[in-house]
Amino acid sequence: MVGLRFVFIILLVSVLGACSTASNSRYSQKHDSIPTRLPTANELIEPEPTFEAPSRQGNRTYSLFGNTWHILDDVSAFSQEGTASWYGEKFHGHLTSNGEIYDMFAMSAAHKTLPLPTYVRVTNLDNKKSVVVRVNDRGPFHGNRIIDLSYVAAYKLDMLNSGTARVRVEALQPSSNNEMLAVTPPLKLDDIEQFYIQVHAGSDAERLKAEAQQLQDLYQVPATTQPNNGLYRVVLGPFAEPQTNELLEQLRNAGYPDAFRVAVP
Repeated sequence: MVGLRFVFIILLVSVLGACSTASNSRYSQKHDSIPTRLPTANELIEPEPTFEAPSRQGNRTYSLFGNTWHILDDVSAFSQEGTASWYGEKFHGHLTSNGEIYDMFAMSAAHKTLPLPTYVRVTNLDNKKSVVVRVNDRGPFHGNRIIDLSYVAAYKLDMLNSGTARVRVEALQPSSNNEMLAVTPPLKLDDIEQFYIQVHAGSDAERLKAEAQQLQDLYQVPATTQPNNGLYRVVLGPFAEPQTNELLEQLRNAGYPDAFRVAVP
């Protein structure tokens, strides 16, 4: 199971020094878990692909774990095979990369490069079961996994016991509006204000780099160090404003009272 990450982000677990208790995490659980009930009949209904304009969050090129990910411009013939994982209780109720709320009982998924949102059909290659899901998050960023499914989607693919499955992911085009999908360019996000969160600064580059990695693992968001007037600063992000404010509040409550946001140039 893998976690989700904001657009940039969802979507990897480690412990942060003196601030490493579960209560200091942005999530109430340290490890992911299966919910206490099975899906209802209504929750097993798959979404019908419809045309949706690209989300105003989560569709910008981003870098994470030393890799740079470019969002696909054209998914009309997209097909991919690899390993799927799923995520559940730990992330339920938290923001996804496009600013929605993750619902483990909704047919959704996370993918590294598909536009948000995109409807895809996921087929379990071992048992031939398939499900239609709506991609609204980023990830997974663990091993060779290509898609992170919601709990209910994994339930329908019969992959909960194994935790992962060999799958085929195929992008679906709505039965109408295909022409619009073909000619509408990706949403330009240059006019959307974004922010870094600066945690603190110092002169010990290696120590700060290690702390950035710990913060990245704990909060499952991009974190790095940047040179700043002869020093180095630890920053998280960038994020759109709603995500910035939520994470900033969590950081301050977790022992970083001086954290503040910095507008992306």
